[in-house]
Amino acid sequence: MADNDLQMESPSYRLSALDPDFLLGDSMRGVRFLLEYAKPEEVLREKRIRSTIVVFGSARILPGGSADPDVATAPLPPEAEPVPGARSARWYSEARRFARIVSERGGALTPADGYRDNVIATGGGPGIMEAANRGAADVGAPSIGFNIQLPHEQGPNAYSTPDLTFQFHYFAMRKMHFAMRAAGLVAFPGGFGTLDELFEVLALVQTGKMRRVPIVCFDSHYWKEVINMQALIGAGMISEFDPGLLDFADDAEEAWNILIDRGLRVPADLPVAAGGRGEPPRTVRADDGSP
Repeated sequence: MADNDLQMESPSYRLSALDPDFLLGDSMRGVRFLLEYAKPEEVLREKRIRSTIVVFGSARILPGGSADPDVATAPLPPEAEPVPGARSARWYSEARRFARIVSERGGALTPADGYRDNVIATGGGPGIMEAANRGAADVGAPSIGFNIQLPHEQGPNAYSTPDLTFQFHYFAMRKMHFAMRAAGLVAFPGGFGTLDELFEVLALVQTGKMRRVPIVCFDSHYWKEVINMQALIGAGMISEFDPGLLDFADDAEEAWNILIDRGLRVPADLPVAAGGRGEPPRTVRADDGSP
């Protein structure tokens, strides 16, 4: 009697869902894209995270303005040199302080109607991302790390909540998850990656593809030097009203107060500001943050 070993061992006989060669092939790119939408979405819904405050910024900004890449809890990109000095140290410490403020006052610590609001979300890597996740961890709040798989070594920082730490292959789907629950966005100084993420959200808001959310650029001198809005207006590339999509802040408390002044809603029983200029607290409906 002939045996059927060859048939049993053939790649075509594998269950489709358990066949890595098939799942990682070109024809399944759309399915993989869908999976990268579905997995984080399922976890975030299960954890009842309704809205986020997204923090962008450079991977090269290390604690204390250090020039030693080993002080980061996630590897820097290859050939990326840290940006040392007092200015860099302040960016890191203010990102960490901002995340503490958001976590304490925004609803991440205390669920409202069973949901957590204004949970810190970052790209999950070193630098400013680490600082923001660390600030949330300082006060025992959950925070999200949307990490990206790159051709070189890439890993999550040690401060994002483990079961809220995700890995993406597709930049586009990662940015979609940034946008979907964002109730506000704060961009600290950064390079190409930060600019890409910032302008993605600006374009979505400008074109009406995303509801308007407060967008704050931290360190007004840095950002006004990097982004010349008047040149864009003068060339007819944006309208005179488009710069109003952005605000600028120079310390963590100011950034938080701008979010509040621009309409960020927080649970009614939480303090909005510690002697700041924030408006009275806003209640959050159970359906806020839905896509």
